[in-house]
Amino acid sequence: MFDGLELHLYTLVAGPLVLQLLNTGDASNPVVQQKTAFIQAAFLAGWALGGAFFGRLGDRLGRSRTLALTVLTYALCTGLCAAAQTWWQLMFFRFVAALGIGGEWAVGASLLAETWPREWRPWLAAGLQTGVNVGILSAAALVWFFLPMLPAHSERWVFLIGVLPALLVFWIRRQVPEPAAWASAEAATAVKPRVRDLFRGDLARTTWLTTAVCALGLSAWWLSLFWNTQYLRQLLAHTDIPPARVTQLVTASFAFTNAISIGGNFAAGWLARRLGVRRAIGLMFLGLFAGIVAAFAVPRGFDALAWFWVPLAGFFSGVFALFTMYLPPLFPTLLRTTGSGFCYNIGRLAAAVAQIVFGWLAPVGDIRLALLGAGALALFAAVVSWWLPEGEKAERLID
Repeated sequence: MFDGLELHLYTLVAGPLVLQLLNTGDASNPVVQQKTAFIQAAFLAGWALGGAFFGRLGDRLGRSRTLALTVLTYALCTGLCAAAQTWWQLMFFRFVAALGIGGEWAVGASLLAETWPREWRPWLAAGLQTGVNVGILSAAALVWFFLPMLPAHSERWVFLIGVLPALLVFWIRRQVPEPAAWASAEAATAVKPRVRDLFRGDLARTTWLTTAVCALGLSAWWLSLFWNTQYLRQLLAHTDIPPARVTQLVTASFAFTNAISIGGNFAAGWLARRLGVRRAIGLMFLGLFAGIVAAFAVPRGFDALAWFWVPLAGFFSGVFALFTMYLPPLFPTLLRTTGSGFCYNIGRLAAAVAQIVFGWLAPVGDIRLALLGAGALALFAAVVSWWLPEGEKAERLID
């Protein structure tokens, strides 16, 4: 839940905040869009590197200890975003916060995979992803209700909310034990596996295929989520609606999309139970592709996009609930957080590069073209997912 909160505070206030940091009031200035994209790209890059770095720590130090470190990192650095005086300072704080967020997913997914019974996983994975959606809805609610009450140009202060998860650290260290699977493997293994073992033998094919699917899928969804928010703002930019009300309307659409995504989480879990995880991943990515293209293939008004087409695409983002239960069992116990963190989060480096490229292209043409490009990436993810290993064949000592 706190991951979702931290992730999208910036998405909701990026437009006005970057304008302030660049000392300009012209939202159409190409420099504004470029710097906004750079900040988001740095966040995605930090998320990727954090998944790899803290993932390795999770295999070496244990899941619980590393989980506490990740939460503390992203909570404190999100709070520091409120003190940023330049766009590059904001970019730096977002980068470091993202290290913790990326690491939290890698460690948390392995921790839960090692403690949940197999038959529960589709529904509990959907519940876990719903926690992210609840955090996103919380961010939207805070921006909706409290931002209009603050003085003008106060968007930066929403980041102080990010300090709250630091309080979880004390509870995590006291209440969350190390999983028996990790403790047993750690005690029984004299020669610990190394990172390069992910790229050897049969495991190498699994590593590269899952990384490709995650890179394509995450790029598609993050680009869509970020740029459709900016596009909705653009549609209202030349109306008589006050800026604070524009932020509220865009935030409300953002919240509605994520509420619809909760249904997608459980739909993905149902598909996984009926068809298997690999086929469910492919079908959900096909749905995401179709939803994005249907929304932006032709010009549409704010209401049609905000309340129907964008939420329809958001429903299929439930595909990401499946990766929580699918990735960890693909890897041996002492490479589980390393492998999960690498495959899921290193794909965000591709998303970061795409964010920068789209940031250059969006001022040149219609933002809709960037969004259609994001849809194409979802289609590629669906195609590559056909070659993923079957999850049932990849269970490796979890139970």
